Amino acid sequence: MDKFTALSDPNRRKILELLSQEAFSAGELVERFAISQPAVSQHLKVLKQAELVTCEKRAQKRIYRLSSSGLDEVEQWVQQVRNFWNSSLDALEYELAQSDDEESSP
Repeated sequence: MDKFTALSDPNRRKILELLSQEAFSAGELVERFAISQPAVSQHLKVLKQAELVTCEKRAQKRIYRLSSSGLDEVEQWVQQVRNFWNSSLDALEYELAQSDDEESSP
């Protein structure tokens, strides 16, 4: 499962936000949403397949945690895009400064 596809759903992003604070059981997550238990379970399945969350079985409960390694790939992509835009904007700023200098010269 593609991480960005998994992140495209607002409910899945909210689940990740909650898990960034602490680990939750599936039941505890269900209590925080206005959607059905099967829907939350499906969202957790997608997040697990995308390696954005991990699941630990404790007796009858499944405890979900944020997977920092899964988020590393997303962070690397964001950094790559950010670097592209920063260098592009720096080049634009340089060109605009050159243009201003040329217009100011007699």
